Amino acid sequence: MAKFTYSDAGFALTKNFEGVMLSAYADQGGVWTVGYGHTGPGVHAGLTITQEQADIFLHSDIAGAVACVNKLVTGKINQNQFDALVDFVFNLGCASLATSTLLRDVNSGNFNDASGQFLRWDHIGRVVIPGLTRRRQAEATLFSTPA
Repeated sequence: MAKFTYSDAGFALTKNFEGVMLSAYADQGGVWTVGYGHTGPGVHAGLTITQEQADIFLHSDIAGAVACVNKLVTGKINQNQFDALVDFVFNLGCASLATSTLLRDVNSGNFNDASGQFLRWDHIGRVVIPGLTRRRQAEATLFSTPA
C-alpha cells in the first residue's frame, strides 16, 4: 500500500476539533492537555506555551498518528479515508485503532461498515460526549467522501 501524508484538509479538521489552548487544562477525561490536544509527561497544571510551541507539538503528534495509520492499514484507501483515520488516531491513540472493528473493516475493504464504526467511539467511560459525537460524524463523513 502507498504511504500517505496528512493533507491540509486533515490538519484543518484536527485543528477545528481540538482548538488551541496555550495554558494547560484537564480535558474531559482528566488528562492534562495543552496546545492542540497535546498530552504527555511534560504537560501539567500551570504550563503555558507559545503558539509556535503548539504548532510544533501538533506536527509532532500528528506524525505519530500518520505513522500508526500507515503501519496498521494494509488495504487500499484514499486520501480522505486516511485523513479521517489519522484524526481518529490523533484523538484516541494508536492502540484504539489497532484493536478496533473499524480497522478490520478498513483492511477488508468493507468501507460502509467501517464508516459506521466511527460513532462507536463518542464517549468517555459510558457517557456520550456531544463534542466527540460531532467529531466522529465529521470523520465518518470525510471517510465516506470520494477523493
